[in-house]
Amino acid sequence: MEKSAILEMRGICKYFPGVRALEDVDFTLREGEIHALMGENGAGKSTLIKVLTGVYPKDGGTITLLDRPVVIRSPQDAQKSGIATVYQEITLCPNLTVAENMYIGRTKGPLTNWKKINADADILLSDLGIPAVANQQLGSCSIAVQQMVAIARAVDMECKVLILDEPTSSLDENEVEKLFGLMRSLKEQGVGIIFVTHFLEQVYEVCDRITVLRDGKLVGEYVIEDLPRVQLVSKMLGKDFDDMADIKSEADTENIDYNSTPVYEARKLAGTTGIKPFDFQIHKGEVNGFTGLLGSGRSECVRAIFGADKVAGGKVMMNGKKVNINKPLDAMKNGISYLPEDRKLDGIVGDLSVRDNIILALQVMKGFFRPFSRAQAEAFADEYIDLLNIKTASTDTPVNSLSGGNQQKVILARWLLANPVYLILDEPTRGIDIGTKVEIQKLVLKLAAEGKSVTFISSEIDEMIRTCSRLIVMRDGKVVGELSGEDLNQNKIMATIAGGES
Repeated sequence: MEKSAILEMRGICKYFPGVRALEDVDFTLREGEIHALMGENGAGKSTLIKVLTGVYPKDGGTITLLDRPVVIRSPQDAQKSGIATVYQEITLCPNLTVAENMYIGRTKGPLTNWKKINADADILLSDLGIPAVANQQLGSCSIAVQQMVAIARAVDMECKVLILDEPTSSLDENEVEKLFGLMRSLKEQGVGIIFVTHFLEQVYEVCDRITVLRDGKLVGEYVIEDLPRVQLVSKMLGKDFDDMADIKSEADTENIDYNSTPVYEARKLAGTTGIKPFDFQIHKGEVNGFTGLLGSGRSECVRAIFGADKVAGGKVMMNGKKVNINKPLDAMKNGISYLPEDRKLDGIVGDLSVRDNIILALQVMKGFFRPFSRAQAEAFADEYIDLLNIKTASTDTPVNSLSGGNQQKVILARWLLANPVYLILDEPTRGIDIGTKVEIQKLVLKLAAEGKSVTFISSEIDEMIRTCSRLIVMRDGKVVGELSGEDLNQNKIMATIAGGES
């Protein structure tokens, strides 16, 4: 017997100047189900969520909760209607206690009975299996526990609809399992959960249904058992797709001369962030990568190469000649570009336009007292918007209004415009849709075929194997192995990470 609907959205439309974000989209959430909302970046997922939570006013359509029409004009209206959202970026206060975060905005000032509130919070935390206590500072908890506290707050406010927007992107495997356990517990209590994620494996592990959006339109709603992964990807992309198995075939490693002088070489390079001195080299046309568990030191290695972190020792050579790279500008002047792991913190300049973000690195190298003309800047931006298929209304659009995948492409455009001989990409496909992932992976291999050297870092081992011809394996801040050829497989990589020297 099919469960009754908690939420029904019918014919939802939303328009921005020059952009049709949503057109006649339907969405149904049933009692006690976990429902995945899927689509490429720019498909309309975030816009639909923001319409539902009152961040954006809808331009058409109806919203019904428990068979009653509702009007949601603000996040407060959504909250009063029983709709709660937990975002990827924690919106609670780390300097307050767990209980204070759970009840903030609902207390009575100096008349608040904190003894009772702490006791109530401990009971709820225990009932939900959340490993935290009421009087501990929230900032002392892991990101996963902080997200669970946000969920506990929503549960205590008797939410009927819980929206989880990319909640697992910063969590390790054990933390994801704890979060899934809490989601399943809430599902049994009848809460309807909307789960927005880019991780296909997680969708098939925890969800009951999938709704797919593409280009602001509804593709369809599917029972999870009736939609194999390859079909899901095909529906998201709007074309047949072979699960990316052929990407590696585009790589041409035969033309790499490993006996030639490396484009970049480091000997006993050490940083101030805990990595042990390491040797590293990359040749013309090669794609290699650093791999290892979260915190292994892979990002710290490339930050030391680029001079983003202070270098504590070692020798660096470019094309056989010794160079000094103590800061990013030194690296840039030597033809090295670096796309950082955290695009929001270290990558985009959110309030600047797409055009200004694209020309930023080249302008820094030229000097701000010698600015590009508007025509030059427009020409650069138009070239790379076209090359990378960046979806933006215009070059003047603020970059923070683009989808995550398109923001990533803007940063990539910035570094490609600088015409590097050596390009470092740290997690270039994290948090973006599968179609954009494929585009970036193919672009990396195309750049290598044109003679550029690329270091590629990804948390997804399959992606590393598809893209790289050689992997440097990290553990506890130390290089513990180097794999290539037949050894470049998941079992060997995991064994090297776990066992140390290979």
